[in-house]
Amino acid sequence: MATSTRATSTRSKKPADREIKRERIELRVAASAKQIIKRAMAISGLTAGDLAYEGARRVLDEHGRMVLTGRDRDTFLDAIAEPPAPTPRLVAALKRHRRHFG
Repeated sequence: MATSTRATSTRSKKPADREIKRERIELRVAASAKQIIKRAMAISGLTAGDLAYEGARRVLDEHGRMVLTGRDRDTFLDAIAEPPAPTPRLVAALKRHRRHFG
């Protein structure tokens, strides 16, 4: 009894939640930048577009963590304008530091 195996391609199957790539961006980069991008592609298995997307997301995430808004901003500015008195533990730590490091 012969069994037949049919090869199926995973490329033809696309997850329903994945956005179709239709937009293009063209870049001019230095030769050294191109080599770094190619190495990153080889190591990660990502396309150049996916690497650009991940880099852009990382920049936006880092920026979002650096920008204080609303209550966080007000709390930070209040602490700078009127810093709290040092706690006994902080004073003791500073004394230890001065003994050890001058």
